[in-house]
Amino acid sequence: QVQLVESGGGLVQAGDSLRLSCSASERLSNVYNMGWYRRAPGKEREVVAFIVAGDIAKYADSVKGRFTISRDKADNTLYLQMDSLKLEDTAVYYCNWMTPGNEYWGQGTQVTVSS
Repeated sequence: QVQLVESGGGLVQAGDSLRLSCSASERLSNVYNMGWYRRAPGKEREVVAFIVAGDIAKYADSVKGRFTISRDKADNTLYLQMDSLKLEDTAVYYCNWMTPGNEYWGQGTQVTVSS
């Protein structure tokens, strides 16, 4: 069973930066969509950013200009660079990878932004 493992979350102050990472326990082929989602307390899970068709990145309006999604094909890792963090970015962040016929989720990493 392939597992995705996120890391990089933590407690930061508003305006700080964090970089999340997501790695697979084994190399996956034909990954056509890689993304980050988050669930804030009391809210539904929402998409944050994703990469499709290889390298086309899409972002939620709430994070445009502050977050950057990227992937390192060599080490099979997905990243989310989060800059200018706001209180409302506090959430559990999950990575999601899709291959034909399969969808994989990480266990989540907590990001807490304080004032």
